[in-house]
Amino acid sequence: MIRYRYTLACILTVALFAAAPAVAQDKPSWLPSLITQTPEQGFDLAVTMARKAVTTTQKDIDTLRKLRPAYAHDPDSLIAVSGVVATYFATIAEANNYWRK
Repeated sequence: MIRYRYTLACILTVALFAAAPAVAQDKPSWLPSLITQTPEQGFDLAVTMARKAVTTTQKDIDTLRKLRPAYAHDPDSLIAVSGVVATYFATIAEANNYWRK
């Protein structure tokens, strides 16, 4: 069940980013680069990306806040989000050449 939710979360995240409208050229990007100075900054960026995926998916803030208690106390949901963050972190780590000089 956990693996299914993780897989579903990854598929939905990829689909949502692929379907997201293009950012206007004159608006600064919230994600100008995947390059970070440290692994800790890379992890923080991965968490930010996961949070951005949620707010991009659920644009109605009232609904988002209403639903949060349901998934905030669901261990399967928390494990699934950890998997999404881990996927983003792996991408960021690779972009940073795993912080090797």
